[in-house]
Amino acid sequence: MRKLVRKEARVIGIDDGPFFKFRRGRVLVVGTIYRGGSYMDGVVSTAAKVDGSDSTVNIARMINKCKFKSQLRCIFLNGIGVGGFNIIDLPRLSKLTKIPVIAVTRRFPDIPFIIKTLVNLRMSKKVKLITQLPQPVKVGDVYVQVINMDLERAKQYLKLTTLHSYIPEPLRIAHIIAAGIVKGESRGRA
Repeated sequence: MRKLVRKEARVIGIDDGPFFKFRRGRVLVVGTIYRGGSYMDGVVSTAAKVDGSDSTVNIARMINKCKFKSQLRCIFLNGIGVGGFNIIDLPRLSKLTKIPVIAVTRRFPDIPFIIKTLVNLRMSKKVKLITQLPQPVKVGDVYVQVINMDLERAKQYLKLTTLHSYIPEPLRIAHIIAAGIVKGESRGRA
C-alpha cells in the first residue's frame, strides 16, 4: 500500500511578478511556504533576469537558504519559466535542492510554438531545457510536469494543496504577493 502524503507536509509554491516584456531588467520571484494547503508559514524571494538564464540557480539558492528547507517535500512552479523566457531547468533545480518539482499550468503548453519563438529570438540553447522534460499530464483542471516524484504522489500533493481554485494554494498566494509588491495591487490569475 502506498504511503499517503502527510496532511501538513511542507511545500513551496513559486511564481514571478509582472514585468515588461522584451525589456532588460529583473523580475521578482516569490516563494510561499505552506503546511498542506491551509497554513502559510513563510515567504521567500529572489530575482531573475527577464529572458535571462539565471532562474534555476537563483531559485535553488533561495530555497536552500530558507529555514524550512529541510522540511520541504515538493516545489510547485507556475510553469517552467519566469520573466518571460528565463526557463527553469527542472531536473537541475531538483538536483540542487534535493526536492521533487511539480510544474503546474492551466493550459497545455504549445511546445512547438515556444520552441519556434526561442529559435527566432536567438535563444536556441534553451530549447533543450524544454525538450528534456516529460510531456505535461492533465490532472484535474491543470497540466503538470513532474520531476523526481511519481505521478500518483504528485496527485496527492495537488489534492492536498488545491483549495480555492484549480491552482495549488502556495502558487496562488505567491502570485498574489508578487503582483501586489510589483504593481501595488494584485491582479489576474496564477
